[in-house]
Amino acid sequence: MENKIKEVVELIKNSKRTTAFTGAGISVESGIPPFRGEGGLWNKYDPIVLDLNYFFSNPRESWSVIKEIFYDFFGTAKFNRAHEVLAEMEKQNYLSAVITQNIDNLHQEAGSKVVHEFHGNSKTLICTSCNNRFPITDNVFKKLPPKCEDCGSLLKPDFIFFGEGIPQQAYQKSIEAAQNSDVFIVIGSTGEVMPASQMPVIAKQNGATIIEINPNTSNYTSGITDIFLQGKAGEVLDLVMRGLE
Repeated sequence: MENKIKEVVELIKNSKRTTAFTGAGISVESGIPPFRGEGGLWNKYDPIVLDLNYFFSNPRESWSVIKEIFYDFFGTAKFNRAHEVLAEMEKQNYLSAVITQNIDNLHQEAGSKVVHEFHGNSKTLICTSCNNRFPITDNVFKKLPPKCEDCGSLLKPDFIFFGEGIPQQAYQKSIEAAQNSDVFIVIGSTGEVMPASQMPVIAKQNGATIIEINPNTSNYTSGITDIFLQGKAGEVLDLVMRGLE
């Protein structure tokens, strides 16, 4: 591992553009469970609550579960060492951007400025009629389902439901970042969720060196990964940061 860390540090130091691509694994260390796999949320909850058609047909039922998962539970999560390191790498010009599949806002809370949110952000609500956006406040969930204070229509979290397309700007920015990267760091992603899972593939096709940080092998490991750093994101990235300092 020590030699691999040294190699990764040199690659980052010599890179003109390094991008991080983060999945659920980076936030597991903040106490947020993944959606899929062992201990995943979809083992406890029915994912139909995030189906767009079901949401519009059963807004109260959907919102009851959405509030429990994303606001009562996730709302207490704090960023961890992995988020901090990525923010520090950006600050020191070692990292150009973060592409994240996560909706928890922890990258921004840790200090990252350039974050392409592939699946949106849970910290904002969007009106399903007038498209106005509202920050989460203490009052917004006093009555379910929450309604737009401007037009009275149904509010939904500003992240992607099943049946919705990827936000166009985030999608384009992510592709551009992947295409222009010399080094592309995959962190906490198994590579199972399309189309986000194609971002490391696009980076590889455009000549990037793929560094993977995961506790276990993923769909990327034997296919496109050049250097596999096995371990927890916070611990591995902390070693990388020490090498960069």
